[in-house]
Amino acid sequence: MSRIHEALKRAEQEKTSGHNGQKPEELAEVPAPKQEKQPEPARPNVVPAAATAAAVETLPEPVRPDGFLARCAQPNWKPDPAFLVFANADPFYPGTEQFRTLRSRLSRIRENQPLQTVLISSAVPAEGKTMVATNLAHALVRQQGCRVLLIDADLRAPRVHTLLGAPSNPGLADYLQGGASEFEVIQKGHEEGLYFTPAGTHVTHPSELISSSHMKEFMDRVKPEFDWIIIDSSPVLPVADATVLGGLCDGVLLVVRASSTPSDMARKACREFQDSQVLGVVLNTADESSEYGSYYSGGHYGVKTAKKLKR
Repeated sequence: MSRIHEALKRAEQEKTSGHNGQKPEELAEVPAPKQEKQPEPARPNVVPAAATAAAVETLPEPVRPDGFLARCAQPNWKPDPAFLVFANADPFYPGTEQFRTLRSRLSRIRENQPLQTVLISSAVPAEGKTMVATNLAHALVRQQGCRVLLIDADLRAPRVHTLLGAPSNPGLADYLQGGASEFEVIQKGHEEGLYFTPAGTHVTHPSELISSSHMKEFMDRVKPEFDWIIIDSSPVLPVADATVLGGLCDGVLLVVRASSTPSDMARKACREFQDSQVLGVVLNTADESSEYGSYYSGGHYGVKTAKKLKR
């Protein structure tokens, strides 16, 4: 009986300890596994609310690619086929091949240097710069996926809207005076990828508007949206508008009229752009029939690129 009593007493002690016969001292000798220190999560940079509000007030609203052009006006243009060579169904209409050649030469230049914004000017009025600028824009937009903005920056005698058959307001002058936003002064044409900014409301101080910081601001805001920007300007010798615009562009094309523009005036016009990159000279109304045959004869629309004039 004494042995049974001792066995029951021993079992009672083991039950009370709850460790199947192990003494508490024995359990204490087993080291606990080490816990690895977890890295602290990265804390984002927190900008105080006041600083954020100040930034919103001082920075201009960015141009957003996902809707900027969709907000542009889409009026019904009525192009004048007498001046727009690509408005005719004939793919070999006089002048079309010359503008394709001009496009190709600009593309080759673009392979070696930045070239997105091109200014079109002339020495004196009536040289054909507006016709060249408009047709060049049409030639460029015929490249697949190309988006082109044609700007009429001749605030003294604008004519691009007449050739396109497009509304003349609102336009560049309205934007420069703070009366319209960039998407309000850009029209989307019926041809895919072609956009147009007319000169806008007639002003009495075009030089001041062209020279203002708002002109550079406009250029900076539309550049990300387009592959090419073609700008028609005033003639360079009578006024200084074209010289100022040339400083905002990657290159300048000078238009001279065959058998009309004196060579000394053409050279003087080139010198006016001494701070700009003169890409070359476009010879307007050139008769190439004797040189290339009737296939390339241009008559009124004969256009070819001459070599760059020496300054």
